[in-house]
Amino acid sequence: MPKAPERTTKVRRPVEPSAGADGATVRLKVTTALRDAIRDLTLSPGQRLVERELVESYGVSRATIREVLQTLSSEGLVTCVPQRGATVSTVDISDARDIYEIREKLECMLVRQFAERASRAQRLRLEVAVEEFAEAVEAGLPIGRTLTVKDRFYEVLLEGADSNVLKEVIGSIQARVTQLRATSMSTSGRGEVAAQELRAVAAAVSGGDAAAAVSAYAHHIRRAAQTATDALSRTGPDREEAGAGLTEQASS
Repeated sequence: MPKAPERTTKVRRPVEPSAGADGATVRLKVTTALRDAIRDLTLSPGQRLVERELVESYGVSRATIREVLQTLSSEGLVTCVPQRGATVSTVDISDARDIYEIREKLECMLVRQFAERASRAQRLRLEVAVEEFAEAVEAGLPIGRTLTVKDRFYEVLLEGADSNVLKEVIGSIQARVTQLRATSMSTSGRGEVAAQELRAVAAAVSGGDAAAAVSAYAHHIRRAAQTATDALSRTGPDREEAGAGLTEQASS
């Protein structure tokens, strides 16, 4: 029986630290690059993260890679197992449902506070952010770039809601939320639907109807949750096997 092809730790581009860059700067750049690779599914859930390959890809030391993996582990994006190494974290359907339920409660509160507190200029920026996201979807940008554009929508919400507590709590689960967003947005047609849903939110905010804005946003979250959990139900059983073919453990 032919041997299955070995999967390697692939990343989009090496990090090239500027001359004189200190260790913290290099570490931050590598952390951001690896986080982005997980975020846009360049590195798949369940995939092994091989230290040797990461060192070669990013052109940094093994010590730096280990610190980066620990940082991403604390964010929930990487799972480190003694004697087995590191893998991109997976999210099962039960966890995904919990995350989306938390998102709905927190982000609906965020939308309500934005509708009640945001200035006219911030409301206009929200509309612009939605249209920029719609344009990114229509242009067929890669999922990572589309999500980066969509981030602007959330940045405007957080700014207009003016709540340090909400900002802190939402930020604490942001990495896992982003991973699920990528799963949802990777489904054909979801981007177009999401853009229409967010237009409804922005229109309700612009019209001064906080209750309608919250209702529209809750609908958006529930549709996203359904899309993501449907995708997980199709791919979940294969994920552990998908990561098992790498050439060596991250701890080697």
